[in-house]
Amino acid sequence: MELKENERIDDLELNNLKIIQNKNGFCFGMDSVLLSDFAKNVKSNAKVIDLGTGTGILPILLSAKTKASQIVGIEIQKEVANMASRSVLLNNLQDKIEIVCEDIKNLKNIYETNSFDAIVTNPPYKKENTGITNIDEKKLISRHEVLAKLEDYINISNKLLKDKGEFYMIHRPERLVDILYFMRKYKIEPKEIRFIYSHINDAPKMVLIKGVKNGKAFLKFRENLYIYNEDGKYTDEIFKIYGKEK
Repeated sequence: MELKENERIDDLELNNLKIIQNKNGFCFGMDSVLLSDFAKNVKSNAKVIDLGTGTGILPILLSAKTKASQIVGIEIQKEVANMASRSVLLNNLQDKIEIVCEDIKNLKNIYETNSFDAIVTNPPYKKENTGITNIDEKKLISRHEVLAKLEDYINISNKLLKDKGEFYMIHRPERLVDILYFMRKYKIEPKEIRFIYSHINDAPKMVLIKGVKNGKAFLKFRENLYIYNEDGKYTDEIFKIYGKEK
């Protein structure tokens, strides 16, 4: 596989999978790994779509962690989508994963309504014009709601999901009220919430949310997920999620 300038191939240490990343661009983080683990129980032969796939990390991880039959990754940035497509080829997953360069707001014109069994998404966390605006355009689009808002992600999810289809998202706890409001608005019933903490005495750093389209109202809070022990080392669960021995 021929690499472009500043690109590298990283070993995902899972089923010999690898991914192409640009060291000067936006590289995947722990949030994508945690979301892939949270969504690992999608039903067999499921048709899954990842909204805002970036480097394609979620479809690649889900290809190993689930029995999904087809995984589509949507990425609006042409250069990033190209890199994701090459990672799919690198892993010989082109029969299972398709990367599509498209705006999520236009997906209703591409896919039939009620056509996916599950949706995963790790959308931009920050509202537009808030926090430190990154100079690099790729990182700006990945981190800030420049091209699509939180509501856009949940609205299109309602259109794409089958009845009782599952919705999996990772986001920041400070946006939780917005997330739950839009999920209810677009008939994706919140079913599970799990908070992620760096350390036991910290405020939560991230939140995992599962919803079901047209599901009945019943919200379950799962046990908290801690990244580090008091000694600063990864917890047993993080080692397990990464598939590593202590």
